[in-house]
Amino acid sequence: MFPAGITPCKASRLARSEPTALRDTPAPVGRRVPDTGALALTEIERKILEFMVQYLRSNTYQPSIREIGERFGIKSTKTVSEHLQALADKGYLERDPSRSRGVKILGMDLSAQTVSLPCYREVPQGKGERPEANLSIDRRLGGDKGGFFVRAGSADLAVLGIQEGDYVLVEPATVAEVEDGAVVVVQVGTGSWFHRLTHNGTGVRLESLRPGGEKTVVEEGDRLQLVGRVTAFYRRMEDSAGGLNLTHH
Repeated sequence: MFPAGITPCKASRLARSEPTALRDTPAPVGRRVPDTGALALTEIERKILEFMVQYLRSNTYQPSIREIGERFGIKSTKTVSEHLQALADKGYLERDPSRSRGVKILGMDLSAQTVSLPCYREVPQGKGERPEANLSIDRRLGGDKGGFFVRAGSADLAVLGIQEGDYVLVEPATVAEVEDGAVVVVQVGTGSWFHRLTHNGTGVRLESLRPGGEKTVVEEGDRLQLVGRVTAFYRRMEDSAGGLNLTHH
């Protein structure tokens, strides 16, 4: 869950529903919190972890090594076990060799009413990039497959009132699905940036949301490298209380 004191804020044209209060989920006693400095996951490790999370939510228990192998076409149970051990070594799992399904997933809230999304300091540039944390929110507030949180920088979205450190929710979308005026994340060169998108015939117009940002026209919209659409942001209210004007009028 979000750290104590975080209250979701409904942003203009961003949030899809009225937010509710979120609460802390302390790390369970005796479990190791994943080391944020650990190595990133390989593609197969990431897929196995995602499968285990979805399987647990659907069945309330973990898949067996044989079931994991069948899911990914891995015939050797030893190979599956090696992948699980790699996940354990990187801090994502806790294993109990004495039990056939003796695996615990660490650092994620697996409640059926919530969804756990990775949170990054900056927009991730690849699927193997390690998040700084996993944050859980009510499924009704977001959580489309492939969605993630990113911490806003000081100038990233200031024109929208989004402050440095706010949690910005980005969810997958295609150019055709994005409505005019939506805030999107677009990959430009080696970085990804926030823009406001407007359709322009078969192309799109992008307006950078950074101070002094330029407007760019992309004539072929389907060639745009769209990371996703910003749908909501969440803020720790105590971090911004000092800037509120409470003078009576």
